[in-house]
Amino acid sequence: MIDRGLTHVALPVRDLDASLAFYERYAAMKVVHRREDPKPGSRVAWISDGTRPFVVVLIEVEEVRTPLLPLAHLGVGLGSREEVDGLVAAAKQEGRTVYGPVDAGYPVGYWALISDPDDHTLEIAFGQEVALAVESSFEAPDAEAGESEDHGT
Repeated sequence: MIDRGLTHVALPVRDLDASLAFYERYAAMKVVHRREDPKPGSRVAWISDGTRPFVVVLIEVEEVRTPLLPLAHLGVGLGSREEVDGLVAAAKQEGRTVYGPVDAGYPVGYWALISDPDDHTLEIAFGQEVALAVESSFEAPDAEAGESEDHGT
């Protein structure tokens, strides 16, 4: 099998173990590949939620200079508003920076932002219409497109 399309996003992290614990708890992601690169102290882990062939690559570095801040964020869809509320409560209890939850209506849904150990932003959401938007954008041409092709040039 050959990888095609968007396969990963890479994030620098200071403490790989702390980041792995965060993404397992708040994004249901687990390690699918782990290694230590030849450069001493440079550990790498690929994490995935297993729903598609896509990973977040966590690369351990000494300093994170440019964290993903709210506009630049990773987004994770959850199964209910209650899941969003539960993770928001857990994050607040841990002293993490949290924004929301916010009910933004269709098509954005119910969402909140949580800071990871390096201040990268994770959006957790319920009710976003990402899958429907993607599916409808890649469907077969509609009847009008077919009619215009039939007329020829």
